[in-house]
Amino acid sequence: MTKKVLTTPVSDADIESLKIGDVFYLSGALITSRDMVHFRHVEEGMDLPYDLAGKAIFHAGPIMVPDDKSRSGFRVVSIGPTTSMRMEKYEREFLRKTGVKIVVGKGGMGPETAAGCQESKAVHCVFPGGCAVLAAECVEEVEERHWPELGQPESMWVMRVKEFGPLIVSIDAHGGNLFEKNKAEFNRLKEPIVEEICSKVNYRH
Repeated sequence: MTKKVLTTPVSDADIESLKIGDVFYLSGALITSRDMVHFRHVEEGMDLPYDLAGKAIFHAGPIMVPDDKSRSGFRVVSIGPTTSMRMEKYEREFLRKTGVKIVVGKGGMGPETAAGCQESKAVHCVFPGGCAVLAAECVEEVEERHWPELGQPESMWVMRVKEFGPLIVSIDAHGGNLFEKNKAEFNRLKEPIVEEICSKVNYRH
């Protein structure tokens, strides 16, 4: 199977080629943007210090250490995804305002993000949990740091990555939501099993 790699800036055509369940890798710019970045931009109306159009953001709080060889003065040693659902309240508007094309995080997101991905031609992807050190190995350089006053986890870290992944498309630009689809299938398969168990123990749920 050919390894699919997308490079930022990502086009609408790149995004429209993806469907839920697809796996790809990312090269180029990946910027950490989690709770406070979303809050500042959407709720407080603050301009972002870095142009995110066509780029990818990562719901993550990295562990950085000083590094004189890096332009930012830091290198990343661990960067695992944080729960994306925390950004559900803001993501639709964030996509519209920034032009972000790829959102990476942990777990699924809800109907507002799904609508935003359709409207703005974007995708949400999950990065496998427990692979924070592996993720850091895909970072070629930490190029910039913005909003350091927010602390290390909440700052905007601009990273240059090479074949970062695997990334699994959980929400596509066509209205698909992998987590919701899997929930529906699970519930469909669960019902007859629950009925059978209840009949054997004389219990009605």
